[in-house]
Amino acid sequence: MELRRVDVVVIGAGQAGLSTGYHLQRVGLRPPGTPTATGRFVVLDDSPGPGGAWQHRWPSLTMAHAHAIHDLPGLPRLVGDPDEPASVGVARYFAEHEELFGLEVRRPVRVRSVRDLGGRDGLLAVETDDGEWLTRAVVNATGTWQKPFWPAYPGQQSFRGRQLHTHDFRSAAELAGAHVVVVGAGTSGVQLLLQIAEVATTTWVTRRPPQWTRRPFDPEWGRDVVARVDARTRAGLVPLSVVAETGLPLTPEYQAGIEAGVLVARPMFDRIVPDGVEWLTGRVPTGDEHVPADVILWATGFRPALDHLAPLHLRAPGGGIVMRGTEVAADPRIQLVGYGPSASTIGANRAGREAVRNLRRLLGL
Repeated sequence: MELRRVDVVVIGAGQAGLSTGYHLQRVGLRPPGTPTATGRFVVLDDSPGPGGAWQHRWPSLTMAHAHAIHDLPGLPRLVGDPDEPASVGVARYFAEHEELFGLEVRRPVRVRSVRDLGGRDGLLAVETDDGEWLTRAVVNATGTWQKPFWPAYPGQQSFRGRQLHTHDFRSAAELAGAHVVVVGAGTSGVQLLLQIAEVATTTWVTRRPPQWTRRPFDPEWGRDVVARVDARTRAGLVPLSVVAETGLPLTPEYQAGIEAGVLVARPMFDRIVPDGVEWLTGRVPTGDEHVPADVILWATGFRPALDHLAPLHLRAPGGGIVMRGTEVAADPRIQLVGYGPSASTIGANRAGREAVRNLRRLLGL
């Protein structure tokens, strides 16, 4: 196994990883093989090409319907075709950023584990399927796409129809003519539900009633949301999604879906049966306790992809990791970007800058 040494390993090349790479360049670090008097860093990414998680999104998610994509540092994004798939448009933009700043992302490289080697040097070993890296610090920017969350419900294994997660959704046309139960009150669940309702019949179920909001997402509200998520991560609790804190914007499209009877949620079912889903008697109107289904679509979100950090034992009793901004409180050599309050495109940019500022101080760069 080939062994290499750098000052910083960045794991992941989405928005947060590219932002981190940009700011590492700004303080004088360079990729391996490039002359430098300051130090070296490497960016490892397990995807086949640029684009982070965006390259894997379903083709019907266009640039017009994607969450606001913030500019990467140093490269304003040109306004393009709103009907272009986000998987294509964002991937092209990320590739331009990588090339412009010479980040030399290594891919596809999967990180298997990060271990503390102990000793005076305080080095970490980053084991990959392409060899091992020794490093003074790790910036983890792996996001959540690789960890779709599948809730467990009684009878799930007995269902004779198809079950899929938003992670695996490709096209509403594949579900044409079916009855689809969509589970989840997040943005992806709502967007996919509206698409599917054009070619199939649907039932929407949510664990909590959907929280519609008419308030514009202004800077003051944004700061308040970030502060609430940050408070959870500082306490070592599992971070909540932004939608869990803000609710769903009541856009004209969503309002039309409500008026059409598509975006009207039922409470979460109690069990899954071979031909559909069921509620206990008394939880829904009589006669509505059973809904036949051909497909269950789990739009139930994702969890941070941090399994490779398990050897460092960073988890707190609350299930999360105690954070101070982007810095892991128990081990400042580990910076988490795109985690907790920075799990948004604008937050990821800021997190990349903060992580490099922290490492500059820690490593004496």
